Amino acid sequence: MSISPEARSPMWLRAVLTATALVAVAVPALIVTHPPAMPVPAHKRLVLPRRVVPAAELPPVEPVEFVDLSPEDAKAFNAGVPFSTLPNPPARPFRFAGSEEDRARALDCMAAGVLYEAGDDSEGERAVAQVVLNRLRHPAFPKTVCGVIFEGEERSTGCQFSFSCDHALTRWTPTGDAWRRARDVATLALNGSVYRPVGYATHYHTDWVVPYWQASLDKVVAVHSHLFFRWTGWWGTPPAFNRTVSSSEPVIAQLAPLSDAHKTAVAMADADAALFEASAALGLLDGEPAPPEAAPVTGGAADPDSLLVTLPANALPGIYPLIATHACASRKVCKFSAWSDAAATPTSLPLSAEQVATMTFSYYRDRDAGIDKMLWNCAQAKRVDRRECMKQQVLLTAPPAARDTEVLGGVRRKTEPAPAPAPTPPAK
Repeated sequence: MSISPEARSPMWLRAVLTATALVAVAVPALIVTHPPAMPVPAHKRLVLPRRVVPAAELPPVEPVEFVDLSPEDAKAFNAGVPFSTLPNPPARPFRFAGSEEDRARALDCMAAGVLYEAGDDSEGERAVAQVVLNRLRHPAFPKTVCGVIFEGEERSTGCQFSFSCDHALTRWTPTGDAWRRARDVATLALNGSVYRPVGYATHYHTDWVVPYWQASLDKVVAVHSHLFFRWTGWWGTPPAFNRTVSSSEPVIAQLAPLSDAHKTAVAMADADAALFEASAALGLLDGEPAPPEAAPVTGGAADPDSLLVTLPANALPGIYPLIATHACASRKVCKFSAWSDAAATPTSLPLSAEQVATMTFSYYRDRDAGIDKMLWNCAQAKRVDRRECMKQQVLLTAPPAARDTEVLGGVRRKTEPAPAPAPTPPAK
């Protein structure tokens, strides 16, 4: 008698085969209907908040803080950020207008900025120089070249150009050739050269980092490994770059090893500091400084807080503040005006234009208003910081009638014909 296959197979085997068949069908179906969650790359999870600053509000200059991404993820994220399709006009030429001392300081600040930010790469340096000039003209940034480049240098983090606060200037010294090339780029930029590709960009970063500020700006161009951005909206358009700049360039002490201009200014500042220390050691800060040539003359009943003073003949400019604060004593309001020439010192108010122009030093204090300001006549006493200089007064050296007679002529004034010269007597 024959036995059926079913009868020959044990029951346990049939159960195993059935379960295997069910698994073979169910598992693929489950995978199709419930796919496993795959990890999303970090750069695809990143969403930065975006805000367009309205024209009525000055955009904030944010500290340079980076998203925590690996260089590979940062590059992938940056590659996914599209370039702006809006017009990218070139910036207007910029020409530095200031004293030789200020120009020398601006030039070396610019040279350090482009070299330490872009390396010894002339195209990258030109792009960085253009960003510096764009910031210089934008009201959100400092109004001097050195001020722009070394903004935030006093902080260990948060400076706008990282080399200025990460000790790069002490860790790496450029070769003489690299420094000369950077100064050549800086000279061109301060003389009106424009690097057109970056347009009005005010920000940039390397493509292996992602700063948080990036989302509020438009990406306009890439120069090698650097990406350049301008503010979104009105603040990134040419009319926003309308600020009048200052030519009074500050002294940057950390540039002294590289720059003769800053080294000389630092030496002058150190000399002033030594003078103050010597004055303190001699008790001049708390005691009697060198007295004026004559007792101060007050402004009288009309202005008793004004003092008109002749400075001591041997007083150095660094001592002037000591003389002023001692003369003002405990006055809450004090207007101290001093001349180095006793003959030029006025004896009453108001002051004439000539008296103001020949003034050597002034000090103004108003404790309630929080004012404590001193100014030197820099034509008589050089100062390191040009902001300590008085504005120069323009004097008219002749009365209007005299100028009219001497200068005006032609169609503006009828003149009498010159008398004929007297005849020369014949030789004997």
